[in-house]
Amino acid sequence: MDTLTHWIAGEPVESASGRFSPVHNPATGEQIARTALATTEEVDRAVAVATEAAASWRATSLSGRTQVMFRFRDLVDANRDLLAETLTREHGKVLSDSMGEINRGLENIEYACGVPQLLKGEYSEQAATNLDVYSIRQPLGVVAGITPFNFPTMVPMWMFPNAIACGNAFILKPSEKDPSTSLIMARLLQEAGLPDGVFNIIQGDKVAVDAILEHPGIAAVSFVGSTPIARYVYETGTRAGKRVQALGGAKNHMVVLPDADLDMAADAAVSAAYGSAGERCMAISVLVAVGGIGDDLIEAIKSRIPDVKVGDGTDPESEMGPLITREHCERVGSYLDHGRSEGATVVVDGREQSFDSGGFFLGASLIDDVTTEMKVYADEIFGPVLSVVRVDTYEEALALINDNHYGNGTAIYTRDGGAARQFQFDVEAGMVGINVPIPVPVAYYSFGGWNDSLFGDLHMYGPDGIRFYTRTKVVTSRWPDPATSRVDLGFPQTN
Repeated sequence: MDTLTHWIAGEPVESASGRFSPVHNPATGEQIARTALATTEEVDRAVAVATEAAASWRATSLSGRTQVMFRFRDLVDANRDLLAETLTREHGKVLSDSMGEINRGLENIEYACGVPQLLKGEYSEQAATNLDVYSIRQPLGVVAGITPFNFPTMVPMWMFPNAIACGNAFILKPSEKDPSTSLIMARLLQEAGLPDGVFNIIQGDKVAVDAILEHPGIAAVSFVGSTPIARYVYETGTRAGKRVQALGGAKNHMVVLPDADLDMAADAAVSAAYGSAGERCMAISVLVAVGGIGDDLIEAIKSRIPDVKVGDGTDPESEMGPLITREHCERVGSYLDHGRSEGATVVVDGREQSFDSGGFFLGASLIDDVTTEMKVYADEIFGPVLSVVRVDTYEEALALINDNHYGNGTAIYTRDGGAARQFQFDVEAGMVGINVPIPVPVAYYSFGGWNDSLFGDLHMYGPDGIRFYTRTKVVTSRWPDPATSRVDLGFPQTN
């Protein structure tokens, strides 16, 4: 059985911990590998290597860094089949979804290729007599990323291309459940010409996470995961003096107004709720039916669910794969019982669909008559379960979203431009879709929510990513005639 190792100083490194975490093929339930779990000393070694590499990498010209990123982009593109197949084998998502994940990751690499433009500072000539002022952006040094299982290729690419292009060295701690694509990317970065030690991988669990958060040699940490862990990462990292951006969970609402196109809204709800088996922080998990559209909308969604082909992600006929682990599958399924016991109507129970593979499968599920007091509404389920809340007015729908402690993403379906414009103005969420069910920003904007969906003040990737991985230095410069020099204890003036 393969053991997935660390990657330090440009080569695979076996762990000395003797601790391992199983890696399963979620479609079959069989263990296919094991992930080494790091010791604190192994994190220390990665930081030492990264610190040494960062010193020379930050001195590399912008042109030189950009050339590496361009080559890396081409290598990822050339190896997209390998990445997608590896991703599907370990995560379970269907191949088309894996390929889509890689495509969105490529967009972030392409954005990082523009770093010479993105790092341009500002210059003010003659700010005072014979005095110029200008600003520059410089890298932080060694930075780290802690990434989740649901997008093991794309989310790291939200982080390290920008961080590295800005002149930092990067340490990645991927999910122990599906870390193989990160090792492939490490080899592709090396092939692209990235100096050894600039990109390192530490496999691990909480021991590695805590070591990263507390290590004095790491200047900043990026994180994506659940809200409780995001809060812990933010509080622990900032207490240790680090810059931290920690993206947490979500409970994304899709509002459907009475004037919406019924079929388009139903198609969008099914796509956004059940894609990637609902294991997306941008999945629609609450459908808010406004006015009299509820019955017809529920029926339209219910009629589409039997056509969702659930199966092994390697089967080109499959549209939805398994969940990541058996425990998670059982946990998600239990919410159907919670909903029923609390008075909701289970319209479609995905557990009634039969699967023969032994994998961690749960069919698409639909729950109607959900209220805000119910567990199915309050919790981030992170699976293929769509809850429906019915309200009478737009104002009620808006209040429902704004009262929720999450604020990641939301969407509205309507043919009324005025209502859509008012919604984007009023709603309290970081990402808004108008007739777009999953409004993940393109790479040249930034990704992030509000409230308990984000801890920190800068969002992920895009312009905020460049800001996060750099710090600004302002230089005030004058070249006076030495003959004019004199002692002046007064406060500096600009004349």
